[in-house]
Amino acid sequence: MSNDNLPKRILRRPEVEKLTGLSRATLYLRMSQNTFPKSIPLGGRIVGWLESDVLQWIDDCITNASSAT
Repeated sequence: MSNDNLPKRILRRPEVEKLTGLSRATLYLRMSQNTFPKSIPLGGRIVGWLESDVLQWIDDCITNASSAT
């Protein structure tokens, strides 16, 4: 599924955690390993993620799990 047609929306960390099921520590670990989309600085210490990037990551996980079986 392509997420290119979604309006641009920035998600804050609690919503990303809820969507992905990943903890804060795991999000930042995977970002450092380049296996999760990078956050976008929003000012000060505030960051967010593009919803389309997170949804694409979820779709990729599903595709990879399906092709592994």
